[in-house]
Amino acid sequence: MQVYAVDPFEDFHEYGELSEEEIHELHQGEFLYGDVEFGYIANSGNTKNSSFKLNGNLYQDFRYWRNQFKIDTHYADETDTETGIEDETASRYFVSAQTSYKFGIDNESFFLYGDYEVDEFNGREYTSTFVVGYGNRLFEGRKNTVDFNLGPGIVVYRVDDETELMPHEKRTEKGYLLRASLQWERNISKRTRFNQDFSYERSVSGLGHRSFSETSLISQVIEGLSLKVSYTYRYNSDPEEDKSKVDTEFGVTFVYGFD
Repeated sequence: MQVYAVDPFEDFHEYGELSEEEIHELHQGEFLYGDVEFGYIANSGNTKNSSFKLNGNLYQDFRYWRNQFKIDTHYADETDTETGIEDETASRYFVSAQTSYKFGIDNESFFLYGDYEVDEFNGREYTSTFVVGYGNRLFEGRKNTVDFNLGPGIVVYRVDDETELMPHEKRTEKGYLLRASLQWERNISKRTRFNQDFSYERSVSGLGHRSFSETSLISQVIEGLSLKVSYTYRYNSDPEEDKSKVDTEFGVTFVYGFD
């Protein structure tokens, strides 16, 4: 009797059989495609709490231009069932957009990037950056792709009204920065891929530096729906008074891909 080993990930399509660049080529000229990530947790008992997460990663791909839009939201609250007092424990909203002009040379581009973040617990009313620069695909193989972006820009943020300022400090700060970002994608199997996103912003105006890292594993459950396990790390070298320099987050969410 012959026994054949069966690959349990045999049916996977977009994230396995096709590289990221092939996916973009497949959708070239389409108005919008991408994926949406969502998760919700609710607990009840002595303490009642809930947590909601919604992320989006959307693309437009044309002959000379590629646009990418991201949204990252996280909200959580906790209610004491005895007192009925409700406390907000997390509230973050982040949006970004990048438009890239493709050169005649493969894998090179000139880009414009901007983002806007509101985090109720980092001591700032908002933080926004705008960057122009150069992008390139450093490596492209059968299973791995590595993309890199680098450019100068500006950062603007406003300290919230609840934070006390020193006499020399301003509530609204503006400065110049250098931003670098790296994305590594590896196809592990026909159903599973590994992603590593990293960005680093270094102020040249004495406003410190920030870094962001997300490490994730995405595996298809059924057609169009995948499960994502991720670890996110945020670092701010110059936080507001009494605020931590580091924020971390571990998440298990569903990802819905569409085109």
